[in-house]
Amino acid sequence: MELDSVQQRRSSGGALSRALSGLFGWLKRWSRWEFWPPYLFYPPVVAYIAYLGIRFRSWTLFTAANPAIPAGGFVGESKHQILEQLKNAAQWLPCSTLLACGVPSQRLAEAEEFMRRHGLQFPVVLKPDAGQRGSGVAIVRSPEQLCEYLTHSSFPAILQEYVPGEEYGVFYYRYPGSERGRVFSVTEKRMPVLLGDGKRTLEELILADDRAVCMSDFYLRKNSERIQEVPAAGESVQLVEIGTHCRGAIFLDGGETITPDLEEVIDRIAKTFDGFFFGRFDIRVPSRQDFRAGRNMKIVELNGVTSEATHIYDPKLSLFDAYRVLFQQWRIAFEIGDINRARGIRPASVAELVDAAREYGRLAQSHPG
Repeated sequence: MELDSVQQRRSSGGALSRALSGLFGWLKRWSRWEFWPPYLFYPPVVAYIAYLGIRFRSWTLFTAANPAIPAGGFVGESKHQILEQLKNAAQWLPCSTLLACGVPSQRLAEAEEFMRRHGLQFPVVLKPDAGQRGSGVAIVRSPEQLCEYLTHSSFPAILQEYVPGEEYGVFYYRYPGSERGRVFSVTEKRMPVLLGDGKRTLEELILADDRAVCMSDFYLRKNSERIQEVPAAGESVQLVEIGTHCRGAIFLDGGETITPDLEEVIDRIAKTFDGFFFGRFDIRVPSRQDFRAGRNMKIVELNGVTSEATHIYDPKLSLFDAYRVLFQQWRIAFEIGDINRARGIRPASVAELVDAAREYGRLAQSHPG
């Protein structure tokens, strides 16, 4: 009876500690704008876009910034089709294929045959062909996980070679008719890592970390199978492996990595995509030195007009800095759209954008995770 009482007191104390840590994390999250929900952060940006719409006499002019991508890449565009447009830059692309909707066993056979033909080993990456903010992206490490993903997914999915190394987001633009484009922003994407002390569980380490506690709900769910493990002293524990801010990655301003070599290579790659002028390359590379030199890079994704210069989420940047960058980004999108409109490109209509958003919303409901 006495032992049961001690265990109950420990359980109650642990629950109280978790509740207090959860409250602390909630307060910390609201005090740091990088974790604000979209409905709180984006109203000034929406207001500025509305102003640009009045100034340029079109609410949707930004959709003409990338004539080769439906609605400029507003929402729901095919990632596979975008990568196909970069085939002239094949040396910069990991091998990938599109697995269309169909019978799971047939999709699995197609995936296995593709891996065999290209000599791919696990892990590989699976992600929706139409996806936003890391939704449905998974690093698959075994035949069983591959089968599970394809069995439970009812949407077209991309199977892509896994590229190890560091990850960067490179935001690029070029005014139509200009000879050279510009790298507007570079984001260094880092996966959060905690160090064990041989005493506390992973759950306790997450709740005690100044930044991790801000996303404790997500990190605890993502690591639910090991939160009660006690990492050894000095052991590194990586909390996530997908380079998306809303899925726990840390974004830092990588402006100092922009070199003439990097800009020359990015500009050359972008120009292989006829009708692309504005967006963000997500790149994997072995090292920072390789990235600055513009070598050994692999483009895992290219996003269109609604992609962001994500270096704004660096904790060192103020809210004012973030808005300044986003306002400049949207102004450039409208300016490029205006030039393309003068060249005969028709912006998408509001109705077309609403339909695209509805269709993506329907698909996104089936994305795992």
